[in-house]
Amino acid sequence: MSVYPSDIHPSSTDFLLVMTTVAEQDDARRIGAELLTRRLVACVQISPIESLYRWQGSIQNEVEWRLVLKTTSERYESLVQALRELHAYELPAIYAIPVTEAFEPYATWVREETR
Repeated sequence: MSVYPSDIHPSSTDFLLVMTTVAEQDDARRIGAELLTRRLVACVQISPIESLYRWQGSIQNEVEWRLVLKTTSERYESLVQALRELHAYELPAIYAIPVTEAFEPYATWVREETR
């Protein structure tokens, strides 16, 4: 017996949560809008974070803006290329977390918005 009612069953997906950070909120909005325009992502979530990291031999403490980008694995390489083009950082953090299961209507929406 499934733990999910038949109308909200999960499905296997081919989509990813891709993350990156930028220094300015305006950059986050600009990059997010451009990625949506290019249909490389279905959704961009932007949130402020505090980052501690080692860079060029010293520890940094910065306020940054995290972008969580919802896309498909098919669009990942194009998304990385666009981020490298649009990003101000010398070495931007760009990484993906696979979404193994999702609410099927949502997964379908992500696929449709990134075609």
